Amino acid sequence: MKISTHKLVAVSYDLNVGEGDELELMERATPEQPLEFIFGTNSMLEAFERNLDGLSEGDTFSFQLSPDEAYGEYDDDYVVSLPRNIFEVDGKFNEDVIKEGNVVPMMDTNGNRLNGAVLEVGPESVKMDFNHPLAGETLNFSGKVLSVKEASAEEIAALTASHGCGSGCDCGDEEADACGCGSSCGCH
Repeated sequence: MKISTHKLVAVSYDLNVGEGDELELMERATPEQPLEFIFGTNSMLEAFERNLDGLSEGDTFSFQLSPDEAYGEYDDDYVVSLPRNIFEVDGKFNEDVIKEGNVVPMMDTNGNRLNGAVLEVGPESVKMDFNHPLAGETLNFSGKVLSVKEASAEEIAALTASHGCGSGCDCGDEEADACGCGSSCGCH
């Protein structure tokens, strides 16, 4: 069976970022813990799916996605300083949560969920980065198609429940926090 719309696909892969000899392993999906998704449901990056379209169980793949095909270029405008008081709950600032390196779920003025990485905590403000963790990166995927099958209603429901934010590349727990869904679903 070939990968096509509404097929349940399982792949193992290595995701390296960078170009040439400067590659860094960012994520690995193993045969024991593969990436599973329903093809053609906008749960993965369009360019990721385009590179898998038509492959069959046992096929290997190796492809590169430019930042434009993945998460866009890094945008300095997405780094902002916010007043420290907006992070207070019941008049208290939670230093265990709002600290450098943490990813914090936020909501914009239109009610859209987004997450920001805390870059710096100052006495008056908190500097945050709302770029996707892989913004500006060239993504290099190499892997193998483990299975392709018709998706049952139960499988569709299970994957929709665990990947409800519209996942991207299954970036792992750190990056999953950046999509606001709180599971290892990547980001879109």
